[in-house]
Amino acid sequence: MKTIVLGVESTAHTFGVGIVKEREIIADTRYRYEPEKGGIHPREAALYFMNIGPSAISEALRSAGISARDLTGVAVALGPGLGPCLRVGATHARAMAAYLNKPLIPVNHAVAHIEVGKLVTNVKDPLIVYLSGGNTLIAAFNEGRYRVFGETLDIALGNFMDTFVREIGLAPPYVVNGVHQLDRCAEEGKELIDLPYVVKGQDVSFSGLLTAALRAVRRGVPTENVCYSVREIAYSAIVEVSERALAHTGKKEVLVVGGVAASKYLKEKFEAMTGSRGVELAIVPPKYAVDNGVMIAWTGLLAFKSGITVEPERAYVRQRWRLDDVDIPWFGQ
Repeated sequence: MKTIVLGVESTAHTFGVGIVKEREIIADTRYRYEPEKGGIHPREAALYFMNIGPSAISEALRSAGISARDLTGVAVALGPGLGPCLRVGATHARAMAAYLNKPLIPVNHAVAHIEVGKLVTNVKDPLIVYLSGGNTLIAAFNEGRYRVFGETLDIALGNFMDTFVREIGLAPPYVVNGVHQLDRCAEEGKELIDLPYVVKGQDVSFSGLLTAALRAVRRGVPTENVCYSVREIAYSAIVEVSERALAHTGKKEVLVVGGVAASKYLKEKFEAMTGSRGVELAIVPPKYAVDNGVMIAWTGLLAFKSGITVEPERAYVRQRWRLDDVDIPWFGQ
């Protein structure tokens, strides 16, 4: 009998419900919380999730053409993420698992981004570049876990980009027709201005760049030139630390995952770097680069087949659950 897992994602702005049947994606339902202004308000997002959660789960089951009783298990992202948002998803998943008497499967959100990326690109053992609103890190599998070889020392790349365009009045929305407002603004820039470029070993830092860029806009430097400079500096820093990690790990594949992976300008830089080193580049398609329930369902299926489950009453939310704290017993299977 084939394994069917439903996955619930609610770590930030998206309430996603995905269902996978072995390697087949049979449902993918998503609802995104969009604040009227500013960034994500965790309590408001959580209230939104509470309202749409049951209908999102029902919609996914209808889309898959199955009943809840047909499920083998229920997977849920328990971290990292925003506490109020995580707790809503966890509550829905616990209730389903307990009521249906089905196994509950704990999933790390960062691991899920990697595993769905591997699923849809068919890479096997890549250097992982994970770039999103809340995470920026360079990792690779070694001795049973995804080990972190570099990360941001302050704010994540996606958070940095969103904050910058919001503070200069270009957002929200942060993404229009699949293009981030920073990339859109940078297309009009022609001059590279002097801004901080901070790389420390295999780590990056963006807080100083953010402060300097905002000051440049406020003193009258053309916005498009600031955007262009910010984009070039931030993306180049990421590619530099990725190349160092490639040299360190000796991997023959690079996998870029997370919401920022959709940038064509970042892709061009990675293509140049990986081409010069003779390694394969894989970038997760935009549909699965952003948060979604499919990645939770797929990772949950892998974990379930490796014997990883949790009792509903012990399914605790972990806001700062690090990637390198998670055992990956299914790697290579």
